[in-house]
Amino acid sequence: MGELGPLRFTKMHGLGNDYLFIDARRLSLPDNLWQQYAVAMSDRHFGVGSDGIILITESDRAPVGMRIFNSDGSESEMCGNGLRAMTKWLYDRGELTPGQGIETGAGVLYPEIVATDGSRASVIRVNMGPPGLTRAEIGMAGDPKATCIEEPFDLDGTLIHMTGVSMGNPHVIVFGPLWNPDMMTQIGSRIENHTMFPKRTNVHSVEIVDTRHLRMRHWERGAGLTLACGTGVCAAIVAAVLTGRVEREVSVEVPGGTLDVAWDERSGNVFLTGTAQEVCEGTFEVK
Repeated sequence: MGELGPLRFTKMHGLGNDYLFIDARRLSLPDNLWQQYAVAMSDRHFGVGSDGIILITESDRAPVGMRIFNSDGSESEMCGNGLRAMTKWLYDRGELTPGQGIETGAGVLYPEIVATDGSRASVIRVNMGPPGLTRAEIGMAGDPKATCIEEPFDLDGTLIHMTGVSMGNPHVIVFGPLWNPDMMTQIGSRIENHTMFPKRTNVHSVEIVDTRHLRMRHWERGAGLTLACGTGVCAAIVAAVLTGRVEREVSVEVPGGTLDVAWDERSGNVFLTGTAQEVCEGTFEVK
């Protein structure tokens, strides 16, 4: 990869869920090279350090598209924090117009700038679309038309009850006392790689504080423990509403901060609101 020359990137994060953004609209690289770049650049000791890389791409369905490669090189369909950060990247560079959509692996989604700091976006709201609740949509084994709501699951002698939700990517929600990071790592990894999920899954521990307030920890497919997961927060409100635990608008406390999320009853769409920050710009070359 060294002969390709230095690769320019912008490091950004949404509540500590950090990604390296690369403007790939004039680059033509095969996926196996992007996978290698994702692994090398994301390394927090020998690389830049991130939960993955996000490519800003050309699109036939929207003015711009995004592709996400996790820190292990696998590709993800969607990332709510990454989408807000990409929205800020575009807005701050004069490339975002009102009503503009961004093509993702979960379809074309529409962000809105809620607050600015001078000429820069600070708070972004994204229409994340409707959730998917069937096993086929979630990517679970079993009856493709069936749902998975509070389903008992014996994980090698540990009984949990899980709810499956797709927000363009798969999520497992487990309600109860918040798991500590060691437990999140142990159980999250086992569920992520369980045969019930042929394409793996994201896993979340969710604690109900009250009907308008949740706490969460995340184990993300292909990235491990992260400080925030936007699509996971969206999946959590869907699961909590379906099981009668919360109202349709809640604040969600994650290790990196707080996100606001609402599941609109009329449209069925989930709306995610939160901040995004730019950390730095640089170049990276894999030798």
